[in-house]
Amino acid sequence: MDDAPTTAVTPKYRRVLLKLSGEALAGGRGCSFDKATLRRIATEVCDAHRHGVQVALVVGGGNIYRGEQGKELDLDPSTGDYMGMLATVINALAVQSMLEQVGVPARVQTAIQMRDIAEPFIWRRAIRHLEKGRVVIFAAGTGHPFFTTDTAATLRAAQINADVIMKATDVDGVFDRDPNKHEDAQRFEAIAYPEVLKQGLRVMDATAFALGMTRNLPIVVFNVHVPGNITRALLGEAIGTTVS
Repeated sequence: MDDAPTTAVTPKYRRVLLKLSGEALAGGRGCSFDKATLRRIATEVCDAHRHGVQVALVVGGGNIYRGEQGKELDLDPSTGDYMGMLATVINALAVQSMLEQVGVPARVQTAIQMRDIAEPFIWRRAIRHLEKGRVVIFAAGTGHPFFTTDTAATLRAAQINADVIMKATDVDGVFDRDPNKHEDAQRFEAIAYPEVLKQGLRVMDATAFALGMTRNLPIVVFNVHVPGNITRALLGEAIGTTVS
């Protein structure tokens, strides 16, 4: 991968939780998967993994199912949320398969037990996988309705003692206003948790953000669509915005 670091580097972080949206796997197609994008993501994770970074992932399900669809169908909110959790399992299996294709051992752990296709989430086992050089993909959110995959990512990061949460998004970091609507929006290179609250900026949902702040977990927000950015973020290069 031409845009990834090629020289020997010393990773800044030992253990990282990477949060990917389901839409990121679609590569701009809106739904389903884009093979080239999925392979690029796996290759970039592989690059960081080969430098010794222990990587865990939480993947959303928006490329398959979104909450708005449940509202349109008049589904009970809990039913809709469980459907979304199942979508994240599909995505986790796709990411696992692609990681294995590029040479990275990977395990999927689910918050809802489905033993025929994945392990149940056991935090000690997850840590052991990471220590043995396997990427761990956490699926099915927290296993409970009304909690987002952002919250699941923060919870799992805390449970595995991750050094940082890497949140891959559609923009280059955290801005003082929506950069998609305001050309003069200014990006923060770094910002403190209290300042995010003071300015009413959106980094994660309120539950996820509160847990991250309580646990003193840094969050790095970066653009997933720039080739090489996942590797750079996982290795600890200064990209996007760091919230701490």
